[in-house]
Order: sequence, then structure tokens, then C-alpha cells
Amino acid sequence: MTNGFNIAFNSLKLSLKELKVNKLRTALSLTGIAFGIFCIIGVLAAVNSLELNIQNELKGLGSNTVYIDKWDYSGGPDRPYWKLRARPAMKAEEAGLVKERTSALQYISFLMELRGPISYNNFENNSSTVYGVTESQMDIQPLHFYDGRFFSAAEFKSGSPVGILGYKNAEDFFGSPERAIGKQVNVKGRKVTIIGVLKKDGVNFIGWKFDDCIMLSYKFCRQVFNEDFSHTVLIAKGYPKVTPEALMQDLKGAMRQVRRLSPTQEDNFSLNSVQAFSAAITDFFSVLNIIGSIIGGISLIVGLFGIANIMFVTVKERTPVIGLKKAIGAKKGSILFEFLMEAVVLCLLGGAIGLLLVFAGTVISTRMLDFPIFISVPMLITSIIICVVVGVLAGIFPASRAARLDPVVAIRS
Repeated sequence: MTNGFNIAFNSLKLSLKELKVNKLRTALSLTGIAFGIFCIIGVLAAVNSLELNIQNELKGLGSNTVYIDKWDYSGGPDRPYWKLRARPAMKAEEAGLVKERTSALQYISFLMELRGPISYNNFENNSSTVYGVTESQMDIQPLHFYDGRFFSAAEFKSGSPVGILGYKNAEDFFGSPERAIGKQVNVKGRKVTIIGVLKKDGVNFIGWKFDDCIMLSYKFCRQVFNEDFSHTVLIAKGYPKVTPEALMQDLKGAMRQVRRLSPTQEDNFSLNSVQAFSAAITDFFSVLNIIGSIIGGISLIVGLFGIANIMFVTVKERTPVIGLKKAIGAKKGSILFEFLMEAVVLCLLGGAIGLLLVFAGTVISTRMLDFPIFISVPMLITSIIICVVVGVLAGIFPASRAARLDPVVAIRS
């Protein structure tokens, strides 16, 4: 055991010494591997971070949740735009009618969304997102507050002129979100008192505009804005033990009853399941990961051949030394291990440089795009395994050639 460790240590020391002596050769070898690791881990980090961000946003939409809308979120050629546009919009009264007709439903809320002007003193935002919500919204899709609170039952019932402001709007209007609570903003000519400020949401990929929004109770919102010019949707949440498939079937039957559709008529609404969308996202990113790995793998193969070529040159240069070692008793295994160790060390150093480049890229991208990109522990382990495997593959043939050299012929060369 001790003898094996000594061989490994001496091989490592000799490998590092050789790499230090041949700086240009080492730099060229490291560049190929660094670029390959940068491509593979960089693509995987970006794709996995994007997937995690979207999946977290989907979780924020609520578990076992279905969005009932005239629009089909999955799209496709069998859902032409003109056909979906002609469908009737969701109505607030339909929420109660659906609730009465299904036993699988725990909560259902109505939401209207549109663009509207908000102003405070001399500052005005003419394209802020306005959400009109009902009481169940918080039960289905919990909101995260920076400061303040959600609407009370009395405020919902009376349609009080109070609102919840998005983080960016609070910052733009008042300089800092802390100053927003209790202040009044002008929403299309109506004074609205701010009772809450939402936490900063950052980049959102699924359509919500929480940073740049104002949230009002539905009763008050329809007093200020024309509901016919808004996007309306019913958000339904099933009981925990109800499967998404059972919930969808129950909702479909209830909606067809509410809209009095005959058996021969097709649905004039769409049921958009959060779980189905999440599964589709996972499948999509799995394919994207494979494509990214193939692209990075091609770069890594180029680096592999580069290291193999340089290792053949190294064996050629050190042929007399190899002959002397074998003449004084060095075994084939120790010679083989020495050159394999050098190839693996080269790959590990190149991989470390590639990871540093990826890390620098993640920091820059996160700050510039306001979108968190990270390198996970499994990715680090994967990169190490890749480097070791590439090092062994690149060094096995040169190392085998060195191990098979005849000592007399090697010394004469």
C-alpha cells in the first residue's frame, strides 16, 4: 500500500514538474480542455438554472391548480388564434357556479388583468399591469410581501379604494418601498391607498408582472376599468387528495354545464393544468440538456485529441529516460501510471480553468440579466469525472506505448 502511494506521489510530482517546464505545450493542452468544460458546464448551468427558475415560478402558481381561460396555453396548430379569440371571456359569476357543481374543488378565484395608468405627483407609469383579484387568490397563489398586507374581507366586500403595489413601482414612485405604505396613488383618476408592497420578483418567464403592477380588489377594479377590455381567468385549486386528472375532468363537466353546452358542441374554454405545464417544461429542458451536452462534448473531443497528441510528443521526448527507468527495474505499470497521471492532471487543470470561466460568466450574467445562474454540486462532480475520464482516454495509448518500450532501444534513441 505504501509503495503504491509513493509511486502515485512521485508520478504526480514529476507530472507537475514536466508541465511547468513545457509552459507553451501545457497552455495549449489546457486551452482545449478548458473550452470543452466551459461549453458543457456553462450550457448545463444556464439550462438548469432557467428550468429551476421556471419550475419555482410554476410552484408559485399553486399546487394542483388549473387555469380556466379562453386561451389554450399550450398552443399548437389545432388551436388556431382566431378560434380561441372568438371564445367568450371568463366571467366572475362563473366562479361561484363552477364551485357549486364540483366536489373536487377546494378554492376558485377570478382574476382580471389589463394595462393602466398609475401616477404619483409628477411621476406616471402609463403601462403598469393592473390585477383585479377576489378573496380566494391568496389561498390559491400565496403572495410574498416586502411590507404591508393583503386585502381584508371588508375591503373585498365593499370594494374599498386600496391597493397592493409591485416592488419596482413602489421604488419608482416613492424612492424606496418602505415609504409606500399609507400613501395614495392615482389610478385612472381614482385615489388608491397603498396597503402592501410585494417582494421583488425579478425576471419572470411565465407572464406575471408583479414588480411592475398594482393589485386591486375585483369590485373596485371593475369600477375603474372596463372588464371587457381585460384578460380574465378563473383559477381553480383542487383538494390535496384529488389527482390533477380527476380535477380536470370535474372542472370540464362543471364548465360545460355552466355554459350550457350540448354534447355535440366543442368546449369554448381551455383547462390549463400547472402540473401538465411543469411536466412539459421538464421534458423540453431534458432535450435541451442533451443538445447542450452534445455541443460541449464535441469541443471536449477536440481537447482530448489535443492532449493525446501532446502526450505522444512527451513520450517521444522522454524515451531515453523511460529506457533508463526500465533498465534499473521500473515496471510497466509504474511507467503507464506516470503518463496517465500526467494526462489526468492536465485535464483537471484545464477543467479548473473552465469552471472558473463558467463561474465568472454566471456572476456577470446574474448581475446583468437579473436572473440567477448557478453551478450545482452535481455539476462540479460531473466536471471532475469528465476530466478524469478524458485524461485516461487521452493518455492511455501514449502511456501504453511508453510502457512497452524496450529499454535498450529506448536508451539508444
